[in-house]
Amino acid sequence: MTCILVIEDEDLIRDSLEDLLLVEGFEVVTAQNGGEGIYLASQRQPDLILCDVMMPVLNGYEVLEQVRQHKELSTVPFLFLTSMMDRRSNRKGMSLGADDYLEKPCTKDELIAAIAVRLGKQKAIDRRIEEKMNALRSSITLSLPHELQTPLSGIMGLSELLMIQSEELIPPEVYEYADGIYRSAQRLHRLIQNYLLYSKLALLRSQGQVRFTSPYLSNSQMIISNIGDRKAKQYDRIDDLELDIIDIDLSIAAEDLTKVAEELIDNAFKYSKKGSKVILSSQVTDSQWIFSVQDAGRGMNEEQIANVGAFMQFERRLYEQQGMGLGLSIAKILVEFYGGDIDIQSQENMGVKICISIPL
Repeated sequence: MTCILVIEDEDLIRDSLEDLLLVEGFEVVTAQNGGEGIYLASQRQPDLILCDVMMPVLNGYEVLEQVRQHKELSTVPFLFLTSMMDRRSNRKGMSLGADDYLEKPCTKDELIAAIAVRLGKQKAIDRRIEEKMNALRSSITLSLPHELQTPLSGIMGLSELLMIQSEELIPPEVYEYADGIYRSAQRLHRLIQNYLLYSKLALLRSQGQVRFTSPYLSNSQMIISNIGDRKAKQYDRIDDLELDIIDIDLSIAAEDLTKVAEELIDNAFKYSKKGSKVILSSQVTDSQWIFSVQDAGRGMNEEQIANVGAFMQFERRLYEQQGMGLGLSIAKILVEFYGGDIDIQSQENMGVKICISIPL
């Protein structure tokens, strides 16, 4: 049953609202002041809060401000009841996170209609969240076993062959097996490191960390050029790489710039075919450094771009691909921590162009 918390200091109004809402089939909890209302909200976790503005102990604005600080109550629909219907008070309430205002006295139909609208919107939000969670669960279910088992199978299989055939193998064959084991171990190591880094960055962001600063300068041209050359060799695509990187030092930690460039460049080679160009370029405006990575791969549609995130992969059943979507998410968070933005431009089957801009 839908639970509504009514916070109202006038007994007659509070009792009338309770009776009306009970007749409409709602579970009703009432509080006679703001302090009691906040306590009941935290204890009962209502589906909607109906709150007077002018009250003793804590007024409606103070109640709303404290309610929104509770993680469990941050999205609960909050409706004000007030006799002060003016633009300034409305704007104050909305800026604090109120969903609507109802002028006292209001009719039964006005009250029920306002509640129905807000509950309907909340249900739509909840459905959307559940859809995203289901998509995330599906993506993890499809990608995690593959990403863990594939390199582990390589390590275990090749090492077993190495032991079985140890007396028969010649040095080049030993090297070939060892190289295969090392490559599989590298893939597994990268997955683990990316997971740990993403978890660390996500934790910092949840704790209010919004900006990184670095006392040292990083040579962007050297870092990006080296990574571009290394990735081109790794994918056997030396002729596919095009570089147009200006020489400028940036106030970004070298390890962070390296991580951003490495993830973006690796994706460009990974998701495009041999023989197609991967273009790395940079430029400087009066206030920003802009770096772009462009490939001619299968691209992404608007929905996929909007849903880019950790553990999210698209069309996994249709395309074999490595990774769990962590790299792009890590790059995005790092860029934002330095006050920058990341923009993804793409159309299906026409490649992807990712541009990052960071203030100078």
